[in-house]
Amino acid sequence: MVPGNRVRLLENGAAYFPALLAAIDAATHEVHLESYLFVADRVGYAVAHALSNAARRGVQVRVVLDGFGARDLDADIRHHWQIAGVDLLVYHPLRLGWPRLRRMHRKIVIIDAETAFVGGINIIDDCNAPGHPDHRYDYAVQIAGPVLADIHAATQRLWRYLCWRHLRHASPVPRPTTPTAPGTQRAQCVLRDNLHHRRDIEDSYLAAIRHARHEIVIANAYFLPRLTMRRALIEAARRGVRVILLLQGHPDFWIIHYASRAYYPEFLAHGIEIREYHASFMHAKVAVIDSAWATVGSSNLDPFSLWLSREANVVVLDATFSKALRASLEAAMTRGSHAIELATWQRLGRVSRLWSWLAYAVVRVFSGVVRPHDAEH
Repeated sequence: MVPGNRVRLLENGAAYFPALLAAIDAATHEVHLESYLFVADRVGYAVAHALSNAARRGVQVRVVLDGFGARDLDADIRHHWQIAGVDLLVYHPLRLGWPRLRRMHRKIVIIDAETAFVGGINIIDDCNAPGHPDHRYDYAVQIAGPVLADIHAATQRLWRYLCWRHLRHASPVPRPTTPTAPGTQRAQCVLRDNLHHRRDIEDSYLAAIRHARHEIVIANAYFLPRLTMRRALIEAARRGVRVILLLQGHPDFWIIHYASRAYYPEFLAHGIEIREYHASFMHAKVAVIDSAWATVGSSNLDPFSLWLSREANVVVLDATFSKALRASLEAAMTRGSHAIELATWQRLGRVSRLWSWLAYAVVRVFSGVVRPHDAEH
């Protein structure tokens, strides 16, 4: 944990994109953006134009997009970036072979090594959610302070790696100034990759869960944790900690949704509260523990995030921030979630329960096949 930071909670694109666009427009030296999705809608074009304008005024603009998530990146955006001087690299472009399963799922923007955005929000309009009601529900944070040194170093490592993979020269980056301490919050950037940081995000969750004394609230879009985390949550409930799981009610990846439901009976039997969010499409990956520890990031708690993807979370140890996130989650649960009761679950038909166990079996087989045992080179 690094002290002296100022961390601002941003709920949904309505708060995130105005702050992001203002920061890009104010950039003077460097903009580095990483995103899994970059969709050519109203928001995507606004961000693309802001990046082009920054490059035209002499700012070094670098964009890293995932080869699967952004596989259909708009040709006009590519063309305008090329003319303006925006430098684009694609992480593992689609092709046959094992690397295509390993994705760049993190969402980071760092500007002039002075402000950064980290979270779960892709470059896509909240309302661009075909097949789902209303808008996406998600979070990000805007950060200033000493923790930026770690975030900046992480983005530069990935850029050098991709330059090596694409046989390109990694042009020098302006040397960042020493971050000041504009706030009082303790924060940490926690990464997940397949080399040095395979379990860092998972371990940060486990440590906080095991030290919980009063309450654990986890909101996660794709929730299929390993046995170690499931046991930690059950042990917390046994020692009197209130455990609340806020999960998707309108899934876009049905197999993970139904597989996660296979855990419902065990969780509910041990007093863990489960709420499914139905007001809109939930994409959040956040947690609050004891209204003191909080995390916001890109990592789901499923095999794809925990075993295959590059992810980035920010952990904040601050009561004011944690209480703000807890209040936001409480409002979301009140306005748009339904509690799942054990008696209700037990009354479900055999077909529904069978679907859950079949989905769970498929994910278990997939997990055994794709779980990485070798380092990423």
